[in-house]
Amino acid sequence: MTSELFTPLTLRSGQTLGNRIAKAAMEENMAGAGQLPDEELFGLYRRWAAGGAGLLITGNVMVHAEALTGPGGVVLDAAAPLEPFTAWAQAAKSGGGAVWMQINHPGRQVGSDMPGVVWGPSAVGVDVGKHSSRFGKPVAMSPEQIEATVARYAVTARRAEQAGFDGVEVHAAHGYLLSQFLSPLVNKRTDQWGGSLENRARMLLDVVRAVRAAVSPGFAVAVKLNSADFQRGGFDADDARQVIAMLAPLGVDLVELSGGSYESPAMSGRPADARTQAREAYFLDLAEDLVGTSPLPLMLTGGITRRRTAERVLDGGVAIVGMGTALAVTPDLPDRWRRDREADERLRPVTWSDKVLASAAGMAQVRHQMRRIARGSRPTPRTHPAFALIAEQRKQRRALRRYRAWLSASQDAA
Repeated sequence: MTSELFTPLTLRSGQTLGNRIAKAAMEENMAGAGQLPDEELFGLYRRWAAGGAGLLITGNVMVHAEALTGPGGVVLDAAAPLEPFTAWAQAAKSGGGAVWMQINHPGRQVGSDMPGVVWGPSAVGVDVGKHSSRFGKPVAMSPEQIEATVARYAVTARRAEQAGFDGVEVHAAHGYLLSQFLSPLVNKRTDQWGGSLENRARMLLDVVRAVRAAVSPGFAVAVKLNSADFQRGGFDADDARQVIAMLAPLGVDLVELSGGSYESPAMSGRPADARTQAREAYFLDLAEDLVGTSPLPLMLTGGITRRRTAERVLDGGVAIVGMGTALAVTPDLPDRWRRDREADERLRPVTWSDKVLASAAGMAQVRHQMRRIARGSRPTPRTHPAFALIAEQRKQRRALRRYRAWLSASQDAA
């Protein structure tokens, strides 16, 4: 019997995905010169494209050159040349699947050593205990900065379509800027963008409206949303239910559910709330609660590594199964599932007690595998997390020097 995993899904925009398996966004931090995609990213996405997923979602592409999640971030703004992005889209579609660009602004989640700006809805810094000084001190955005940022999302989406991407995913999860506006712990504003959930969701809704107006009707528009922040008093599942309802009339094709932030990294399986540890699919309980009332198809990402788990997710009413780390270790996993095979190995677990360092090491392990895949090498899942973290830090120092020089030259030219 053919698994539902391998059945097509037609979205509201009319776009049809070949199956229900998506490569979820992972922050590659692999930008080349000029903060542009280059052959390394092209090679990585060609490998994933050949692996059988119906949809590939890129790691987050920055809408504002002065605000990056890391120095290796890709930037697509009004000044960026389109040719590298066209080549990226072609590589990602070379296997016959669709490719969406995840578009993002980090807000306050910017390293203290980064040039540029550190913005947030309010001047509330990232609190990760003894590691808090690693993040810059945010300033509250002015209404003019909010409106300009909304416009930047629309520019990036329009240019992504021009480059040949099939859709965009607006990142409103994991504690980045739009997620910060949604959170009552971070958003302390008393104007039209603060207070009630309707006000806290205003920027996200304005971004979605602007993006939808900037692209063609057949271009997919998705939103990545936390099912919960896993912080007491933060954005929760009932908030998520209401925001999904607000998004439904705006031409959104899909909502991807995840969870957590740098302060509570549930997306890496290390949340403050222990109930996400109860099963392999971290957020399935919350997703099943939301499916019954959601007017939009849902995608679930977080900890899915086995076909049986993926099928259980679909059985719960979720439309698309998203995988990140699993595809960094086994890039052809969808094709393996089609042949009733599983992954040979899984990533070495990080068991460090410091959850901030453990999350950073886990992400470094994933990027180590992605770089190997990009070079045409086999992944090495047993790589020690300390080795991966040290190697990542060295690469980021080099990337930071390059980004500083590029940003300074760009500002001088302007």
